[in-house]
Amino acid sequence: MSELPPQARPRKLFVLLPLLVFLALAAVFLMQLLSGRDLSVIPSALIGHDAPRTELPPLEGMSLPGLNSAEFGGKVTLVNVWASWCAPCREEHPVLLELSKDSRIVVAGLNYKDKPENARRFLGDLGNPYKAIGVDQHGRTTIDWGVYGVPETFLVGKDGKIAFKHVGPLSPEAVKASLMPAIEKALAASQ
Repeated sequence: MSELPPQARPRKLFVLLPLLVFLALAAVFLMQLLSGRDLSVIPSALIGHDAPRTELPPLEGMSLPGLNSAEFGGKVTLVNVWASWCAPCREEHPVLLELSKDSRIVVAGLNYKDKPENARRFLGDLGNPYKAIGVDQHGRTTIDWGVYGVPETFLVGKDGKIAFKHVGPLSPEAVKASLMPAIEKALAASQ
């Protein structure tokens, strides 16, 4: 009995298959990278929906109220998720201080998994842009808000619905290009 000669063609294809899969995946990643899409814009299922019910205690040692979503009605509120241990939060802080000068909006802070003394020191060193600060010591409320990481900023319209979300530190360019148009639109909307 003679043995059948091995078929070279399927063997070559089998050897080339991992290379072909790698090249296909590399092409997909390259297309995403070069698409020009703003990576700070992460879709949020909450846009257009009521802000999550939130009742967070105030930051100890500060004479500010906690964060309560019942207070959002009738106002345009910017909710900034931050922490003293967050380096990008330091980077965006001057932008928040500038935004807090706009009397048409309320800037509120959601302090994420932070020690009260560190949060107070952070605000003492850099200034306090917030009119209310709620403390989310265990991170449960930020899950309700769909937070990926700090910093993140949400714009809540007069109707209590989330109108805009920005992931990452706010920059003057991001404020001018996307946040301010969203604020103007929220201010113009009737309740």
